[in-house]
Amino acid sequence: MRYLLRRIAFLLLTLWAAVTINFFIPRLMPGNPAQAMMARFHGRVNPSAIKALEVAFGVDNHQSIWSQYFSYLGNTARGNFGISLTYFPVSVSSVIRQGLWWTLGLVGVTTILSFVIGTVIGTIAGWKRGGKVDSVLPSVFVVTSALPYFWVGMLLILVFSVRMHGFLPNDGAYDQLTLVPGWNGTYIVDVGRHAILPAATLIVTAIGGWILTMRNNVITVVAEDYVRMGRAKGLSDRRIMYQYAARNAILPNLTGFAMSLGFIVGGAILIEYVYNYPGLGFLLLNAVNNLDYPLMQALFLFITVAVLFAVFLCDLMTLFIDPRTRTKG
Repeated sequence: MRYLLRRIAFLLLTLWAAVTINFFIPRLMPGNPAQAMMARFHGRVNPSAIKALEVAFGVDNHQSIWSQYFSYLGNTARGNFGISLTYFPVSVSSVIRQGLWWTLGLVGVTTILSFVIGTVIGTIAGWKRGGKVDSVLPSVFVVTSALPYFWVGMLLILVFSVRMHGFLPNDGAYDQLTLVPGWNGTYIVDVGRHAILPAATLIVTAIGGWILTMRNNVITVVAEDYVRMGRAKGLSDRRIMYQYAARNAILPNLTGFAMSLGFIVGGAILIEYVYNYPGLGFLLLNAVNNLDYPLMQALFLFITVAVLFAVFLCDLMTLFIDPRTRTKG
């Protein structure tokens, strides 16, 4: 119980620090979103509109910094992050909601698949060290994991979209010219076809790290006394491998997996840019290019909060899997 309370206190303290830093950093930069928006129109907008824009963007310079800070905390708690500069006059919350589901569907699913597949292959390779699986798969996928995301993406586009004359689509999340979003078979199939290439790119470049780390962890765990005790008790190799070796070998990987889950909400910027996929990574890139401070600020905070809660959930999983974390001292 004390362990859990410490983790909750650390989560709340870190969350407050992240929100505070996220508030002050944009205000230490020269200018503000209202002035940036005025600059986009090259002075053709009435200067008296700056005041209204500053209020809309939450950077009213006529308020004290502390008044702005507490107003920011209240707006953040209500999910009000202001108006997007890039997609004006749409609110930042609406923009994030539109991109979040695409990112969760693509990056989220592929991250979980990469972890599960990599963990299973790494477990088998480490348990049967020197076997066929250990001799081939780890080496191949470690090489692919060292390749740049965008290079693998462009290679897949060249092979499956250009050379094969559009066998798989390489742009967007669905065919916007002929389809209307909705829960029907045609739309779902088209979304799946558009997700094949970016999903394959993410899996190919991410799976190698999970395989290598899990393999090395299993090799280390195999020499432990509890594995020898399992063999002495006459348990099957499969049961020892999964319930004794893999259960303990996976613990160091959980933190990395939790952080990967947290960074899902940030999207895969390079992948989404290469495939023009409308996720949060693509939105973040557009926000940076257009000096969209409210959207950047909200996305940075969103990523930070997601990572914090993912690590907290990882601590809870470790508490459940590893009994040693539940003992005193």
